[in-house]
Amino acid sequence: MNKQKIVVIGAGFSGLSVASFLGKAGYDVTILEKHSMSGGRARKFSVNGFTFDMGPSWYWMPDVFDRYFGQFGKKVSDYYTLNRLDPSYRIYWQDAPMDIPADYNAFKQLFNELEPGSAAKLEQFIAEAAFKYKVGINKLVHKPGRSLTEFIDLDLISGLFKLDVFNSLQSHVRSLFKNEKIRQLLEFPVLFLGALAENTPALYSLMNYADIVGGTWYPEKGMYEIVDAMCKVAVEQGVKFRFNEDVKEIVIKDGKAIGVKSLSNPSVPATADTSLPISDSRLPIETYFEADIVVGAADYHFIETKLLPKAFRSYSDKYWDTRVMAPSCLLYYVGLSKRLDKITHHTLFFDTSFAVHGDEIYTSKQWPTNPLFYVSAPSVSDDTVAPVGCENLFLLIPVSAGLAGDNETLRDRYFDMIIERMEVHLKQSIKDSVIYKRSFALSDFISEYNAFKGNAYGLANTLLQTAILKPACKSKKVKNLFYTGQLTVPGPGVPPSLISGEVVAKEVMKAFG
Repeated sequence: MNKQKIVVIGAGFSGLSVASFLGKAGYDVTILEKHSMSGGRARKFSVNGFTFDMGPSWYWMPDVFDRYFGQFGKKVSDYYTLNRLDPSYRIYWQDAPMDIPADYNAFKQLFNELEPGSAAKLEQFIAEAAFKYKVGINKLVHKPGRSLTEFIDLDLISGLFKLDVFNSLQSHVRSLFKNEKIRQLLEFPVLFLGALAENTPALYSLMNYADIVGGTWYPEKGMYEIVDAMCKVAVEQGVKFRFNEDVKEIVIKDGKAIGVKSLSNPSVPATADTSLPISDSRLPIETYFEADIVVGAADYHFIETKLLPKAFRSYSDKYWDTRVMAPSCLLYYVGLSKRLDKITHHTLFFDTSFAVHGDEIYTSKQWPTNPLFYVSAPSVSDDTVAPVGCENLFLLIPVSAGLAGDNETLRDRYFDMIIERMEVHLKQSIKDSVIYKRSFALSDFISEYNAFKGNAYGLANTLLQTAILKPACKSKKVKNLFYTGQLTVPGPGVPPSLISGEVVAKEVMKAFG
């Protein structure tokens, strides 16, 4: 059995994934986590009877989760219960709301009502998206992105043009549909999570397949159930957890990482599941962990620029400054003293200009004037996340990464703005029932996650930031340093993070098996 010591920095989805695969392969794996619990951006917190998921709130691509747990001889149902949401979500346009049905035939009927004859075009669009999803998820995203030779694959070569890599999602959608609501419905996943549709390869219509056919799901008790399940899998593979460990340096000798220095925080107790092996909260302030291999599952840019000597960085400051970032977010966790009438679990407020907000995120890079926004109300589906008679709300405004001026005054102004719009559309009062509110934005992403430019979703999914054009999953300067997570392959999102951990684990085993 291979007992080389591996230190994984960060216990987010990709860190948990890579650690579990390496533990399964027999390595001696320790995860160092800055916070007092696992999850990274998917942590949770509880206050006044409310439990808030701090980050991801959409559960798409259930097949990716099934595959992940299946590789450890487990099923999703061994850990949590999934329910498909119907409607999948609601959209508020300028004129009227629209529920997006889970049933595909009802979805086609909706398209025909918006644009007569468009259901037949939707069938064509979804057939193409299904091919992209099958090849993209099974082939493209499982490539480590280290060489063009990886893409010498019969399925990839024969389907190159069907994958639509060189066409934009916007042109693909708009060649088929004229109705503006249909266009926005099909373009919103990449606007919120990646880039302008005009700069995103049409390959990413696979996200529409995930939405429309794969469905929108919810794990009972919240998204943190996924984290908890992955922690249990990791422990079963022998992975050790050290919480409250703020990594300060990767120690390099003769071009190799030989250890990791960390500052433990003895004043903060570990609050993760009690079934996990956790660190003694009275450890010395400075801790050193020997390592034969290091995997960075924290922010790639942070590891490069703060934890490594300059001579061992793979990328220059100019390289990082020219990266196109996916959005950051202005978030609010809100508890209401009452239930709201006739709301859905997921709601998108597209009652202002798509084009203007998209430009403000990606082109002019300014605080939005009148933003689109999203609301999750998990208490609609789950009685455990709020006190009886109360509502749990998670509000999200996509904003450009790297903005200055993030302060409480600005956050309060945007909160008032979007709450007022919610009250108009929902035809009921909200603000006077707020009994808990916490905001989270760019400065928090930086302080909590060391996020480059305060990003929330990593790099934008543009053609020039795809596969081998992403930051490499293996250091170019340190022979035993690897990276996983949203700034490397395959990209942002929860399912890609699970896959990223698997891909990088295979690269480690290939090099040091």
